Amino acid sequence: MTIATILSGKGHDVVYLASSASVKEAVELLVGKRIGCVPVVDGGEVVGILSERDVVRSLGEQGEGVLGASVASVMTSPIVTVPPETPVMTALSLMTRRRIRHLPVIDGGKMVGFVSIGDLVKYRIDRIEAEAAAMRDYIQGA
Repeated sequence: MTIATILSGKGHDVVYLASSASVKEAVELLVGKRIGCVPVVDGGEVVGILSERDVVRSLGEQGEGVLGASVASVMTSPIVTVPPETPVMTALSLMTRRRIRHLPVIDGGKMVGFVSIGDLVKYRIDRIEAEAAAMRDYIQGA
């Protein structure tokens, strides 16, 4: 199965910020949407990712004054992306190796979705449970 499969169930809508937004605006968005990470998009191109970790790190290093700074000054960049045809297991492996929790999905130069490691793990667990149920049904029917 591919990342496109995940997006077909999850949807393609993505909340994002411009790099010129303030860190305070970003925090308000994260809290308001109850999300832990947001892609940063300028001119239709994903230029970074801002996560709760980025915010906490910058607060620890720079103090509360960082809330007035731009997202560009604290976001993670460059970023790792995947195309929709990427197999789920390949994406999971990539996220584990690179120690990242979110992947923008890029198709034809445009962001078409955003997946988290939680999305991929949930998908894998659902698949394993479905396979186990099918095996139980098969055994009971024999």
